[in-house]
Amino acid sequence: MSDSGAQEDTVIIKKYANRRLYNTRSSSYITLDHLAKMTREGVDFKVLDAKTGADITHQILTQIIMEEETNGEQILPVNFLRQLISMYGNSMQSLLPHYLEASMEHFRENQLKLHKAFEESLGNNPLAKIAQQNMAMFKAAAAAFMPGAQAPEAAAEPAAAEATSAPKDDLASLKAQMAEMQRKLDALGK
Repeated sequence: MSDSGAQEDTVIIKKYANRRLYNTRSSSYITLDHLAKMTREGVDFKVLDAKTGADITHQILTQIIMEEETNGEQILPVNFLRQLISMYGNSMQSLLPHYLEASMEHFRENQLKLHKAFEESLGNNPLAKIAQQNMAMFKAAAAAFMPGAQAPEAAAEPAAAEATSAPKDDLASLKAQMAEMQRKLDALGK
């Protein structure tokens, strides 16, 4: 993608002297919470001072972090903050942003790999498949007692569809379990 294409995807936010933020794409005023949500969703944006046109994205992102930390969402340990502050003016200051950026990128990559490996291990584990089927049946039974929830038969259909992929012994066992559960539900419904 060209540089101009990347700039077209970047949402421009203007910050006015009255501290209000204006999203030029949606033509609406927004808050720091909106910017935090956009960041979590991966939306690329740039915050410009409305009067000078200066890029103040760094300041705004730092302000969002400060608000998150203040509101009990603390992820930055005190020792880390002290070490970070001590790096200002240090000869290593110029290297730190690149190091932190690379470290965060590696952390995200490892997080995705771990999540993928966990999902794959569940997918290959027959006990995990049975547990998922049992959970689906449990949810179907629970739905019968919740007002406005779907009918037990409708909720049990996904579990039955998953059960068809199980071996024949498991399928017969699950059918017996479902029939027993249905009898209990019918008895409770009377």
